Amino acid sequence: MATNESISIFSSASLAVEYVDSLLPENPLQEPFKNAWNYMLNNYTRFQIATWGSLIVHQVLYFLFCLPGFLFQFIPFMKKYKIQQDKPETWENQWKCFKVLLFNHFCIQLPLICGTYYFTEYFNIPHDWERMPRWYMLLARCFGCAVTEDTWHYFLLRLLHHKRIYKYIRKVHHEFQAPFGMEAEYAHPLETLILGTGFFIGIMLLCDHVILLWAWVTIHLIETIDVHSGYDIPLNPLSLIPFYAGSRHHDFHHMNFIGNYASTFTWWDRIFGTDSQFTAYNEKMKKIEKKMQYISPLHHPESTHLPELKRTANLASAEQK
Repeated sequence: MATNESISIFSSASLAVEYVDSLLPENPLQEPFKNAWNYMLNNYTRFQIATWGSLIVHQVLYFLFCLPGFLFQFIPFMKKYKIQQDKPETWENQWKCFKVLLFNHFCIQLPLICGTYYFTEYFNIPHDWERMPRWYMLLARCFGCAVTEDTWHYFLLRLLHHKRIYKYIRKVHHEFQAPFGMEAEYAHPLETLILGTGFFIGIMLLCDHVILLWAWVTIHLIETIDVHSGYDIPLNPLSLIPFYAGSRHHDFHHMNFIGNYASTFTWWDRIFGTDSQFTAYNEKMKKIEKKMQYISPLHHPESTHLPELKRTANLASAEQK
């Protein structure tokens, strides 16, 4: 009975979305995109599309999405939005991060990306324009991929933070206590493989067209670079997503080393209580901010609390080592 009700609800929701879609004006970019897609199919092999196409999509989008955060460090106006204001980015750290990224992208991720061709061939994943899913189905499947990846990430990251394992693998990613966008994929090769598995599980379960692979890459990169940005930007459209973790949530994980293990959503941390220190910290910060409003409207509460934050982070770090 419950199954029939669920199917009925899903069907009604699908019909409602289709009705809304029919009311929307025609997308002026659809025809150029269709022509570009068909040109790609006519001039490149499926192997080239699945491997080199995926690599280009990942590389171009990764550094493109990192660019705003990189530029923020040179804009004085943006400094007030930096979460850990006592830890500015340095050229040394950014260059070190960039070199490790190139190694991970071409020596770890590229072989995995090459495997996408065999995945698409084995499961006969379509490439043609005619079978490309509608935008709302694409978003629904990307959401399913995000939920799957977030679940995998939460439990595996908790395992990697075990005191007997942490120093061998996860410690590499935590070399930067104040994260920045480019650091999103800075990790030990084993961590890249372990946590990266969650990215592919959703694809294996939900992929019905090669476009989903690229759409999911795009959405995942936007999310992971945003939470590692180190900036809490007002009017961030991602904050409109229910249960979205955001940059402050993950920034606290880097600062405190313990808690806030989820990658995208907050529900697993809330269910298992691994956000308790983050919640206590936010409550304390609100009290400090309220007090500082009476003392000096120009004083920034974040800097007042930094000594205590450092003590907390150092204690957590000592437990991990």
